[in-house]
Amino acid sequence: MDAFVTRKKRKFDEGLDCRNSGNGAGDGDESTDVKLALLSSLHPDLDQESLLDILLAHDGSVQATLESLRAASSKPRRLVVPGSHAQTSLRSFAAAAAATNATAAPPTTNGTAPLVKKARLLSRKGATIHLFDPKDISDHTPCTVIHNFLPHQDANDLLAELLHESETFEQITFKLFDNVVSSPHTSGFFVGSDYEMNQQKFEYVYNGAKLTDVRKLTPQLEKVKARVQNAVNQEIRERIRTHHGGKKLKHQSPRPWVPNVACVNCYNGPEQNVGWHSDQLTYLGPRPIIGSLSLGVTREFRVRRIVPKPSDTDPDGNTNSNKNPPDTTDAPETNEGQIAIHLPHNSLLVMHAEMQEEWKHSVAPAPTIDPHPLAGRRRINITYRDYRPAFHPRLTPKCACGVPGVLRVVQRKKENWGRYFWMCQTGKVPGREGCTFFQWAEFDEDGEPVVAVGVRAGAGTTIAAVGQQQQQQKKIADT
Repeated sequence: MDAFVTRKKRKFDEGLDCRNSGNGAGDGDESTDVKLALLSSLHPDLDQESLLDILLAHDGSVQATLESLRAASSKPRRLVVPGSHAQTSLRSFAAAAAATNATAAPPTTNGTAPLVKKARLLSRKGATIHLFDPKDISDHTPCTVIHNFLPHQDANDLLAELLHESETFEQITFKLFDNVVSSPHTSGFFVGSDYEMNQQKFEYVYNGAKLTDVRKLTPQLEKVKARVQNAVNQEIRERIRTHHGGKKLKHQSPRPWVPNVACVNCYNGPEQNVGWHSDQLTYLGPRPIIGSLSLGVTREFRVRRIVPKPSDTDPDGNTNSNKNPPDTTDAPETNEGQIAIHLPHNSLLVMHAEMQEEWKHSVAPAPTIDPHPLAGRRRINITYRDYRPAFHPRLTPKCACGVPGVLRVVQRKKENWGRYFWMCQTGKVPGREGCTFFQWAEFDEDGEPVVAVGVRAGAGTTIAAVGQQQQQQKKIADT
């Protein structure tokens, strides 16, 4: 900054001459501090963090940033969410930059319109970008958000009903790194019938143990379920059309999403939270979709893309992927920045098929919260889920402990990244030790389990046994 103050003063037009070399703005040789100082002098009403976000969205070009700011100021687009800050939509900047580039770009030889580079939002190490506009959220995260989802009275009726239910919710206790811990919020688990309640209590397993508190859907939860189902299926179709070229992702189920389970969480006060995690795939299958309805106080839902680390190698330079199971610890996989999505009362968030395998999410502690007229300090969150028949515990592998395995995906290492596997989950139970059971999982294009003859590991199959079975299958195939 001293160099900026003491250097020879240059003419304003010279510094922004688009004909100069660099980033298209004559500032290719300038440091970020100098660019920010220039932008701050021209737009003192914007803080450094906002200016840096906009500068990054325009690939470091001061000229493009100024053009987008001018366009945004002439057509203000502000979204105000109760209990949160106001923010100008990022697409107003991107649209201004696109218009500038389209004007400057020469026509193509065949007479078609030139391609316009889309402005990208970059999350930076150690930074949190806050998004409020549903279009921004859809563009830059694996989520879509619908504000004011339910009719006003329906939202209040559901909130009042679940606030009463939450008085008897419990904290989930489990083992993490040999320590017994409890979840920093309370939860309730709801299904649609007495038959499903018995199944959940006696057949399904979570973190190595069976649930004792399973409830039937309340009248309001049942009433809202159909509306959530319709909205989520519509968002799935729109996501496939706009983000994936009209084709679903590999392993994503083509059948309609039909929720049959609701997990309800209560966050009582700003300090209650949930840490970084991906939701379990065990009964959802690969590429699951989840519909999450927020009621009560506004809280931040944060997402972070997983960037796998390079694989370990042995002294000969060979990977160890066939000698050891994937690293399944919960240590951070990435230094990427976070994106905070603000979820006010009566907002539906859809976590799409990219979410659980490629991103992690959390609900961060809040310094302060704005009390809600009905909920006070509490936030109620309902996650509707579609438990798939092919992933019933009767049909999935069991470990030596006799417990159905947990389905996970390789996220931390590039070697085998995105590959699914089954492993023992008994080690999550306080007072119990898990076994070494491990088995790769194979699915078809639609995410349905594929069982190879003579390869599927039975109860008590260890990593070594799986490797021997795979080698034997290869020999049979070779002959």
